[in-house]
Amino acid sequence: MQDLMMGEKPPFDLKKINPEIINSHLRETREMMLMYDCGIKEVKTKLEILNNEFQVQKERNPIEYLKSRVKSLESIVIKLHKKGYQLSVENAMEQLHDIAGIRVICSFIDDIYSVADMLKKQDDITVILEKDYIKHPKPNGYRSYHMVLEIPVFFSQKKQNVKVEVQIRTIAMDFWASLEHKLYYKETDVTSEEISGRLKKCADIIAATDIEMQSIRDVVEEWEKLSPKKNKSVEKIVENVDK
Repeated sequence: MQDLMMGEKPPFDLKKINPEIINSHLRETREMMLMYDCGIKEVKTKLEILNNEFQVQKERNPIEYLKSRVKSLESIVIKLHKKGYQLSVENAMEQLHDIAGIRVICSFIDDIYSVADMLKKQDDITVILEKDYIKHPKPNGYRSYHMVLEIPVFFSQKKQNVKVEVQIRTIAMDFWASLEHKLYYKETDVTSEEISGRLKKCADIIAATDIEMQSIRDVVEEWEKLSPKKNKSVEKIVENVDK
């Protein structure tokens, strides 16, 4: 595919892209976007199954909720140009790892590692890249567990391996990351150093809270194991069945 932007530099105006070139590659582009959308569905299905299995085995869900998105064409165009690649479906698929993205929001820190381990054990998933920003936070305080997975998607005439970026984080980590993104890029007279320092402090407080909440959960679970109430409820169910 030839360069759609005709030498334009970021930021790009998609209205300037040659319509004839877009039309000639419209089907190819649509197929690529469909492929990534299907890749997201495949990984989300796996996550939902694993979450349900966890509920049956341990009587709680490690995953609170899922978010997903496929990058817009404009975002793909901008990222390819920033990386110095000519715009083409081939370059997008080969050079970009985050066209398809899923955010997995967990309750506790150890749930993050449980979910990551369960995904890695799937024999049809290939882990291309892993970055642990929980054990090794970014300088700004950002914490999350990143994985780039490759998963087969079966269409009517072919099988296509699709890359999907998965970000796994706690509710608290997601809260901080979402607000940091909104606050940091607003126009303000406050120096960036001051904002960065305060955001980093918030990230550290939130990280400490995550650790404390997990510790509290461990105490509660240990208490539940020793509590006779659970056993009594099971006995009551058995009695009702016998009747």
